[in-house]
Amino acid sequence: MRILAIGDVVGKPGRKCLEKVLPRLINSYDYELIIANGENAAGGNGITEKVFYDLKEMGIDIITGGNHIWDNKEIFNFIDRERSLIRPLNYPPDITPGRGWALIERRGIKIAVINLLGRIFMEAVDCPFRAVDKCLTELKSQANVVIIDMHAEATSEKQAMGWYLNSKVSAVLGTHSHVQTADERILPGKTAYITDIGMVGLYDSILGVDREGPLKRFLTQLPHRLEISKGREVFNAVEVEVDSSSGKALTIKRLYEVT
Repeated sequence: MRILAIGDVVGKPGRKCLEKVLPRLINSYDYELIIANGENAAGGNGITEKVFYDLKEMGIDIITGGNHIWDNKEIFNFIDRERSLIRPLNYPPDITPGRGWALIERRGIKIAVINLLGRIFMEAVDCPFRAVDKCLTELKSQANVVIIDMHAEATSEKQAMGWYLNSKVSAVLGTHSHVQTADERILPGKTAYITDIGMVGLYDSILGVDREGPLKRFLTQLPHRLEISKGREVFNAVEVEVDSSSGKALTIKRLYEVT
């Protein structure tokens, strides 16, 4: 089976880029599952219900989150009822809205998608390693294929998760940095890995936002408003081929396109 995993979608430019690129990819390839990180999809901060449905209408099956998942407070109105929108698994259990994993069936094959949040240079959350261990135990008999969105700042933490889950899951795919890395590989246990998928958003930018705001922050060490305007857009994603019976990854390929 072929799975498409899309990097962090950043604001309106990211959504416009998806509208241009995604239909062509869907028409060209037979994807069993399309995943996208949507925690910055609404104005660059969080996600709204309308944007969630817009992404779903484009053909995205599962939308994952990260440390910005709660930035738009509207999410509290719909995350509990939308099973295809997931937030990091390792937020405090029982009291955090939403779910950290989703289960979907395609052509008789059950696929699990798990969202994890790193802790290095990030907010304090529960241990992602222990959280995913518990989740995999619970999902062991339910899913043939398991995809991990590892949303983290430190490359070392993402690599550690890749090696920790080597042979245990089909893919560990990093998000959060908005910069696509060139280290895609199949680990010895047949787990696909990449440190960061990248982003879908404004190309001539700093992490998807207009350059002026971040530059002023760096130069003055003072707060400055971050804006997202118009311009060329970049599409970052990876395609992962998985043996549906064993759950082992066969290939991983980076996609990079400027529109």
